[in-house]
Amino acid sequence: MILSMILGDISITLTVILIAVAFVLGGVLSFILWQTVLRNKNRAIIREAETEAEVIRKDKILQAKEKFLQLKADHEKIINEKNNKLAIAESKFKQKEVSLSQRFEEVNRERKDVEAIRENLKQQILLVEKKDEELSKMHKQQVDQLEEISGLSAEEAKEQLIESLKEEAKTEAMSYVNEIMDEAKMTSNKEAKRIVIQTIQRVATENAIENSVTVFNIDTDEIKGRIIGREGRNIRALEAATGVEIIVDDTPEAIILSAFDPVRREIARLALHQLVTDGRIHPARIEEIVQKTTKQIEEEIIEVGKRTAIDLGIHGLHPELIRLIGKMKYRSSFGQNLLQHSREVANLSAIMASELGLNTKLAKRAGLLHDIGKVPDDEPELPHAILGMKLAEKFKEKPEICNAIGAHHDETEMNTLIAPIIQVCDAISGARPGARREVVESYIKRLKELEALALSHPGVMKTYAIQAGRELRVIVGSDKISDKEAESLSNDIAKKIQDEMTYPGQVKITVIRETRAISYAK
Repeated sequence: MILSMILGDISITLTVILIAVAFVLGGVLSFILWQTVLRNKNRAIIREAETEAEVIRKDKILQAKEKFLQLKADHEKIINEKNNKLAIAESKFKQKEVSLSQRFEEVNRERKDVEAIRENLKQQILLVEKKDEELSKMHKQQVDQLEEISGLSAEEAKEQLIESLKEEAKTEAMSYVNEIMDEAKMTSNKEAKRIVIQTIQRVATENAIENSVTVFNIDTDEIKGRIIGREGRNIRALEAATGVEIIVDDTPEAIILSAFDPVRREIARLALHQLVTDGRIHPARIEEIVQKTTKQIEEEIIEVGKRTAIDLGIHGLHPELIRLIGKMKYRSSFGQNLLQHSREVANLSAIMASELGLNTKLAKRAGLLHDIGKVPDDEPELPHAILGMKLAEKFKEKPEICNAIGAHHDETEMNTLIAPIIQVCDAISGARPGARREVVESYIKRLKELEALALSHPGVMKTYAIQAGRELRVIVGSDKISDKEAESLSNDIAKKIQDEMTYPGQVKITVIRETRAISYAK
């Protein structure tokens, strides 16, 4: 019983061992099979990779060959082009060499010809000298014979001949001078008009119109109260610091700055703009901002003067003159901006001086400085032309320029040719239509005064002020005034207008005298 049980356990154990051995053997076999399959796959992948690598290598070799062939072709093309250029340059060089050799031969031939001509000239000169000696001997013999026949010496005969030639030359010279004078009278007006018209056409300047008030725009009317301040202390401080009257009324979103000095108005406008933008408005802040703005305007004035001198090509101006030129930007005359007017006169003067063959640089410099007396710092009681001349003399300008500045309104005598050019160009700039502006009432009053002044003369029937008051047409009776009296009348009216009236530019007076014969066909 026990033995059978032991045998049964042994058989079971053997069975288990056999099963385990079989399982282990199966695993080993399956592992071996898997390794074999995996090795085969790896080999296949390696073969495929080698195949693809071979294909890629061949493609790269082909691409490299194509690139090489292309580079070779490009290189050969470049070499061919260089060879062609070298061949062309060589052919040109050979042609030049041939032409130079030909020219050298021609020069040698010409040199030989010149030497031959020189020898001929030497021989001819010798012959001429011999003939001169013979002629001088013959001339002396003839002079001796003439002195014996006429009873006069050679010097006396020469004096008589010279006197007769002098009289004849005087007569011909007088007739020639008269012809030149007549021709000059005929062509001078035409030539002068051509120069003036050409000068005007070549210069076009914008004319800025200045007022005595500046409108300062604000966003809301609430800012007006802040500008006025408690009990008006802010606005009083601003007016005291700038010297500008500030008008705060019912005009919506606007404050009016009133002053005759444009520089002060500009300082007030910029200071007010900074105060409104900053928001802090009180007397101490107002004084600080006004001081900063004044300094800024002074710097801008100097910059404008320098830029104007550079634009016009004028160098070597005194710094004080440059500052005065910059101040012209904030001055106006009859509504015409003074800086623009001075620039225009400078350009006109340079053009007219070049047309007349004078110094253009001096003319342009004098044209720019001609109204410098309108912007002094101390405002003395002198005409602006005289004051400008004194300022130019003070800052070492040339005498020609000083004379042109002082004489452009006939306050001093003109000593140079530049002075009348400056006077004419100043009149051209001021007389340009639209350049200057007047108040309507004063404009109408000036026209009426022109017509009334002309009507006050005897024999005048009608007067018409035309071309914005720049020309006065005067109709006279043919039975009361003759042609000579008409010419005298135009001069008298012009002189009276010049002495009694103030006007921009110049006024042309045209006296018209005509005889009309009227009949009726019935």
